[in-house]
Amino acid sequence: MRRPTILFMNRVYPPVRGATGRVLRDLAKSFAREGWHVTIITTGPKAKKERDGPVRIIRVKAPERPRGSLSYMLIWLKMLFVALRLKSRHLVVTMSDPPLVVVAGKIVAKFKKSRHINWCHDLYPDVIPALGIEMPEYMMKFFKKQSRSALESCDKVIVTGRCMAKHLTFEGINPSLITTVPNWPDIEILEAPDSKDGNGQFFTVPTVNGARPYNELLKDKQKFRVLYAGNIGLVHPIEPILKAAEILQNEAPDIEFVFVGDGERFDYVAKQRTKRGLENIRLLPFQPVENLREVMESGDIHLISMCDEAAGFVVPSKLYTALAVARPCIFMGPTQTETAKVINDFQTGKVVPQGDADALAEAIKHYRMSGQEWFAAHGGAARAREVFTPAGSIEALMERAWDSVQEDLRKTL
Repeated sequence: MRRPTILFMNRVYPPVRGATGRVLRDLAKSFAREGWHVTIITTGPKAKKERDGPVRIIRVKAPERPRGSLSYMLIWLKMLFVALRLKSRHLVVTMSDPPLVVVAGKIVAKFKKSRHINWCHDLYPDVIPALGIEMPEYMMKFFKKQSRSALESCDKVIVTGRCMAKHLTFEGINPSLITTVPNWPDIEILEAPDSKDGNGQFFTVPTVNGARPYNELLKDKQKFRVLYAGNIGLVHPIEPILKAAEILQNEAPDIEFVFVGDGERFDYVAKQRTKRGLENIRLLPFQPVENLREVMESGDIHLISMCDEAAGFVVPSKLYTALAVARPCIFMGPTQTETAKVINDFQTGKVVPQGDADALAEAIKHYRMSGQEWFAAHGGAARAREVFTPAGSIEALMERAWDSVQEDLRKTL
């Protein structure tokens, strides 16, 4: 039997930041350890070819933070052209970035006679209105038609939440094509950085220049820390969190809000902190992986925010990071979503309506004042941690890949 070959297409891959790049790295190395020949088409500051251990990386030149639809379209075209120039692979796996990369995957699979799996993290173009982007109706219909056609042509569609699976089924995608596989946290949170993997290889972990040493991240005295760690995207409303901080600054001065990350939205939080005199907000820069576990464990409560319009189109990965360190969560967002269902099913925290700053403040105070309730949610998070594991999700993804190509591999015997 020939060695199976797989091609991944995704805009980000470490050291370029992004949650999808992080899980892609873990999955790609797992495929390589199982004997697959793994190639990834992604982006970087320079066009080049490199290797990440056994994984072959092909980078097209692109900015780390693309500006506007034209920039994303150019990335889409570059990745497509590179893929078409490669030899045929048994399997092509597209993700969600750049938007509609599933369409590029359909083209590659057709011309190269490959199998195609779409690993869907964000559903485009459906999520575009939730991003606040105005698009003419005829364009939305066109892109949606292309997206649905590409999804229907896939051998498998992997989604990260039950809400997303439900939406695609409602849209007419054959349910037999769809499998729900949840995301997972940074492996470095679960294991010591640079520890050996099961095949005796070392994980490479990127460092961050200018990050503060962890001793500067320690709590001020005995304050109760509400932690928001990660991306503040357009589907993650921040204003209600700032209003809750205003409420609690006077009512509960022993509660602090800590934001960890960077980018324009973090700059906005910094400006609002100064403008409103919010001394209970602290901002910390993006942290290197050797600090991740300590930073995540420093939060007494983890905070997740998502706008109602994004329900069924996006599944925040912050939940799995909180579960990895067994911390209770407060989710401010729609109830009919994967995040809300996990929190309610495992009793790992509370779900409050999006935009309700008063309810958010009350939920935070509830866990601050009731040790019994906090420990109950902590126990729920610990139980959920045993269910949502990297090994379980990676194994499920690899099983779907083998199912897709095993018939083709038999023909080569």
